[in-house]
Amino acid sequence: MIRKSLLLIFGILTATVGAQIAEPILPIVQYRAAPEPFPALLFTDTIKAQKEQSVARPYWVPTEEEERTHTLPLLLNTDVLAYYGHPASSLMGILGRHSKEEIHDQLQVLAEEYKAVNGGRDVITAFYIIYGTVHPGGAIGIINEEMLLSYIEYALDHTMLVFIDHQIGKYDPVDSLKTMLPYLKYPNVHLALDPEWRTTRPMQEIGMVTGAEINAAQKVMEEYIREQKLPGDRMLVIHQFRYSMIQNRSQVKSGLSTVRLVLCADGFGSPAAKRGSYEYNALATNIPIKGFKLFYNSGIRGAGYDHPLLVPEEVYALNPRPSLIMYQ
Repeated sequence: MIRKSLLLIFGILTATVGAQIAEPILPIVQYRAAPEPFPALLFTDTIKAQKEQSVARPYWVPTEEEERTHTLPLLLNTDVLAYYGHPASSLMGILGRHSKEEIHDQLQVLAEEYKAVNGGRDVITAFYIIYGTVHPGGAIGIINEEMLLSYIEYALDHTMLVFIDHQIGKYDPVDSLKTMLPYLKYPNVHLALDPEWRTTRPMQEIGMVTGAEINAAQKVMEEYIREQKLPGDRMLVIHQFRYSMIQNRSQVKSGLSTVRLVLCADGFGSPAAKRGSYEYNALATNIPIKGFKLFYNSGIRGAGYDHPLLVPEEVYALNPRPSLIMYQ
């Protein structure tokens, strides 16, 4: 009886430890040494092979589970190339001047240009959609949900990402972010806040957010991802082209386990002006992941644009090299 009980206990311990070893190593920023397995298991060829394979695998190489569920952090070896705008407005960016199918095709051509000069990194394309549009007085108009879902579903079918961007208006940035959280149930959706439009007088004054508000937004987003058990890392993009748009920027924290904060240099102008804006954003070493936005000449009277437009080699020459590149 005693011998049978000991064998039963040993079997339970073996099963428990075996389950721990079988779990994939998640590619996170901070690491802890895995617990040493039960000594008896070290003598089996299978467990020894598993351990050697895990140790030999670089952290950026996906496990089979990560490949199956597409939960590998995208920005480790991939650049994101996006077209920006509102699907229902030709005035708000290139996204609204073409069908989603045409945008997909154009992005594929542009992605090949970036791949040719990026040193072997992959490029994934994206729709960057204005979700909440500010109106005079600071009210926000929300995009038609059926239209938004059509872009999300098309992107899922074509291995694309979707960013949904809130202009905030007169509302609190965290409350604005919360309205977009339910769309994170789609594994290809990421979020953005644009401080320029956190105002009651759009086109007359440039809005702002604080470092504390950005930190609070990240915290709420991370808590939601964990509570809902959503797969993969998600990006939160913050736009900036003027120093006043992010107050107390040095207080911003990044490096959360599921939220990847991206600081995107916005604004149109000459190459010198664009580089100057990017250099100011590069000073924020507390937000290491950078984005860069370019503006096509739309031909619309009064609309600003970059002249001349930087080519991919020049974009990649920015220091640090941007991981998110978008065109309006």
